[in-house]
Amino acid sequence: MDLSNLKPAKGSVKKVKRIGRGQGSGHGGTSTRGHKGAGQRSGTKKKKGFEGGQMPLVRRLPKFGFKNPNRKEYRAINLSTIQQLAETYNLESISPLEMYEHGVISKKDLVKVLSKGELTAKLEVKAHAFSAKAAAAIEAAGGNAVKI
Repeated sequence: MDLSNLKPAKGSVKKVKRIGRGQGSGHGGTSTRGHKGAGQRSGTKKKKGFEGGQMPLVRRLPKFGFKNPNRKEYRAINLSTIQQLAETYNLESISPLEMYEHGVISKKDLVKVLSKGELTAKLEVKAHAFSAKAAAAIEAAGGNAVKI
């Protein structure tokens, strides 16, 4: 085997569709564009969602629901994660800044502490929100939950 007898794998190369090259190409006459109308001429494009004049799906379906513009998305952090951070980095207080520095959250995340897991370390935990059980668990361990 050498360069002179290399071929692409069977079925991997398709024949080029030569449009606008006369009747012999098999695509002569209208060049696969159909007869007359805007779609036959150059420089046309259909707008997104156009269904040939039929009422588009987006307009056939009813509107429903509501998006609250004042909704706040919190990043849920469990007590087990806070305990792990405290043990690993010997922390006495944990805030969203420390969580960001150690790769637990993104810079702009709002943090809500949830009660999954156990907290044994005495910590001051700062966050944007706490579940009632999480706040109670932090205070039961000797720490305090500070809402930012």
